[in-house]
Parts: sequence; C-alpha cells; structure tokens
Amino acid sequence: MQHEPMPESAEEAGILAREGMASIAYVRQMGKPGVDRPGIVFLGGFRSDMTGIKATYLGDVARERGQDYVRFDYRGHGAGAPDFARYVVGDWIRDAIDVLDRLTEGPQILVGSSMGGWIMQHVALARPDRVAGLVGIASASDFTLRLIWPKLPAPARAKLAADGFITVPSLYDPAGYVITAGLIEDGRHHLLLPGPIPIRCPVRLLHGLADPDVPWSLSVELAEALASADVAVTLIKDGDHRLSAPDQLARIAAAVAEVGAA
Repeated sequence: MQHEPMPESAEEAGILAREGMASIAYVRQMGKPGVDRPGIVFLGGFRSDMTGIKATYLGDVARERGQDYVRFDYRGHGAGAPDFARYVVGDWIRDAIDVLDRLTEGPQILVGSSMGGWIMQHVALARPDRVAGLVGIASASDFTLRLIWPKLPAPARAKLAADGFITVPSLYDPAGYVITAGLIEDGRHHLLLPGPIPIRCPVRLLHGLADPDVPWSLSVELAEALASADVAVTLIKDGDHRLSAPDQLARIAAAVAEVGAA
C-alpha cells in the first residue's frame, strides 16, 4: 500500500473504513525520508484510547527519531465510541492486524500496553515478517482468564451466565467496566500461555512492581514462554499499572530504541 504524500512528521487523523466491519479511528505520522528505522505502532489497553499519555508521548519520540508512527482506537474504544460490549478480543486482534496491513509499510515495532501486550503477540504471530520487535508495558496476556475470571465470585459468575454481562468496579472509571460472557468465552480461543509462543523477534517487557491490576509475574511468565532468545524484562520498583511518569516513559522510549537497533 502506498501512503498519500504527507509533510514529514505531520499528523494525519483519519478513519480506516472496512467492508462489513466498523471503521477504526487512527492518527498517523510519517517519519523523515532516509531514516532507516522501523516504524512504531501503539496498541492500547482495555477501555483505553489513543489520546492517552503513552500513546501521545511515543508520537513525540517517533517524531524526534524520524520514525513512522501509528496509534488507533479499537472498535468500541475512544471518545464517544458506541457498543463497546459488542466486541471481544478477537475483534481487537483483527483491528490491530488491519492497521498494520493498511496503514504501515515495512518493519514495525509494536508497543502494547496492558491488553495491547496480549494483542501484539497475536499480531506478531500473524505477521512475523512485518514485526521487527515488541515492547510490552504491563502486558496483560490472557487477561480474560488470568485476571478477570478468577476474581469473579460465584454469584457474579451466575449473573454473567444468566444475563450475559456484569459490571465490575474499576480504578479508572467510576461507572465500572462492563464484562460480557462473550468476552470471557472469546478470550479462551486466544490464550497463549503457558506457551511455547513461537515469536522470535526482540522483545522488551516493562512492568511495575506496584501494579495493582496485572501482576508482574505475568511478564516473567511471558518472557519464559517466548521462543525468542532476545527477551528482557525490566521491573520498576515504584511503577504502577500505567507506567506514565516521566522516568517510566523514558524507559519505554529506551526499550523501543533497543529493539529497533537489534
């Protein structure tokens, strides 16, 4: 696919239309001509969007380094996006693959935050020749089975089975998050742990020891499961789930540079 001409480092906000599927909102910026570095694609987390701190920060990093960069909203995500509960992990994996296929050229570094860390693995498995490296930020691999399901008490599981959905408390939304039976069931079809996971590109995994949502041990388990010999895990002692403090953002940028140079 050939990009439409754009001034270098300019941002293009657009809508990726797809036949038979809901469209995807995205922001794309082109790097500097002649820069021989992979592009960067940011994959956000569950109920997050492309306007978050990490997503916009990486745009600045890419602009400074002259790299292409794409950030986007999965279906059901982003400001005013309708029908979040209609979609499941398989839909968001499809979204990420379509973004890679249609909005990028050449090798790309996938940066996955939380749920995005699970999705980036599926994209790398589907398009191994297009993925130069992975950077996981509090990667929530298999989170529907590993993190959501075990925390549901028996009455909540019964309500989920009867009604098809429940609302669970969230630190990030006072209204809570809607969890559907479809999300849990679909997640079972996309489980990757305990592996082995035949991803062989360089991988860097960052995780906060103070993460209240995703245990850091999940990143260690993922590192063990990956087939790649070039995998490193960085544990940040005071890091929470978001890892969006200035020094933590700098660590993310360094990890992106490291896999890009491998």
